[in-house]
Amino acid sequence: MVAMTSPASSPRSRRVSQRIGAIAESATLKVDAKAKALKAEGRPVIGFGAGEPDFPTPGYIVDAAIAACSDAKNHRYTPAGGLPELKKAIVEKTRRDSGLEVEPANVLVTNGGKQAIYEAFAAMLDPGDEVIVPAPYWTTYPEAIQLAGGVPVEVLADETQDYKVTVGQLEAARTERTKVLLFVSPSNPTGAVYTADEVRAIGAWVEEHELWVLTDEIYEHLVYDDIETGSLPVLCPELADHTVVVNGVAKTYAMTGWRVGWILGPADIVKAATNLQSHATSNVANVSQRAAIAALEGDLSAVDEMKAAFDRRRKTIVSMLNEIDGVLCPLPGGAFYAYPSVKGLLGKEYDGRTITTSAELAEHILDKAEVAVVPGEAFGSPGYLRLSYALGDDDIVEGITRLQKLFA
Repeated sequence: MVAMTSPASSPRSRRVSQRIGAIAESATLKVDAKAKALKAEGRPVIGFGAGEPDFPTPGYIVDAAIAACSDAKNHRYTPAGGLPELKKAIVEKTRRDSGLEVEPANVLVTNGGKQAIYEAFAAMLDPGDEVIVPAPYWTTYPEAIQLAGGVPVEVLADETQDYKVTVGQLEAARTERTKVLLFVSPSNPTGAVYTADEVRAIGAWVEEHELWVLTDEIYEHLVYDDIETGSLPVLCPELADHTVVVNGVAKTYAMTGWRVGWILGPADIVKAATNLQSHATSNVANVSQRAAIAALEGDLSAVDEMKAAFDRRRKTIVSMLNEIDGVLCPLPGGAFYAYPSVKGLLGKEYDGRTITTSAELAEHILDKAEVAVVPGEAFGSPGYLRLSYALGDDDIVEGITRLQKLFA
């Protein structure tokens, strides 16, 4: 008879590591996948879940990729940190768009913004280091911090503050373990945009306490109503050597599937993150890098056209949401998300069921109205919903009309 090892004492019984087992599934991708699955079943679901432009990637970028496919040099390994030509394009694009001066040694090309965020935190944090995370936050930030050994410390700003944290709130959250401030403007999920004066005030606080900053500028081109704002290390040049900037082509050029992002930062941080990437994934797909070069070296006319459409959709969705009794939705200043408070809809009975959370409300909306939204629980702020307006005008009107009827 074969002796059996007790599961409790067997290493094999620990099937998934605690570190990876603690990671939550991306709530936004989960909602998007469910919406697509229901559509595949023939249900007329309208999905407001994914932060993904509905526009195709501009043709000149696609053409550059097609040409790259035929060039044998793109069939081989290239430097793990990115093609020199793309690094040069990122340097020039950064100078053009934000005024930040960097060198190729300050650039790491990554497989999308998520890899950039994780690798930046991995290069900056030691176990136990705290990162102040303004909430509502994008779902990946806390997970990336914890994977890197850090501790996310949430600071909540609600709709009465236009979802923007104050210096006083940041100071109240600071401890002797605080190392990094996460700063995101325009924001996912709220669309909040910090003014230049607000950025400078936060920058002065960071400098006073000798902290680091990771700033995500992926939505830099999607700022509306001529809000005066800017890149933190440009408005606060004293922070340039203690700031890591994350960016990419996904949102600006409708290139979410191409997976090209980057880190800008001090050379030692970038070198450390590059070393990590050399073992994790090596280089980003060369065809995608060639497409990104075309995107960054081209003009911004296609970007401006998409921004005009997003601006129109922004006004439509906010206006229609605010017509629902119990919903309060501030007008976002950037990105392509509406983030309404739905606290006025909670605690009520719908179809014989009392709904008390925004997560339950999102399930009810999908079941009864066939509209997919992401609940605020995913972003550290229960009582809210996130709706992306990066989808067609007709779908926006139809989707919000369904909500209006559902809650009439």
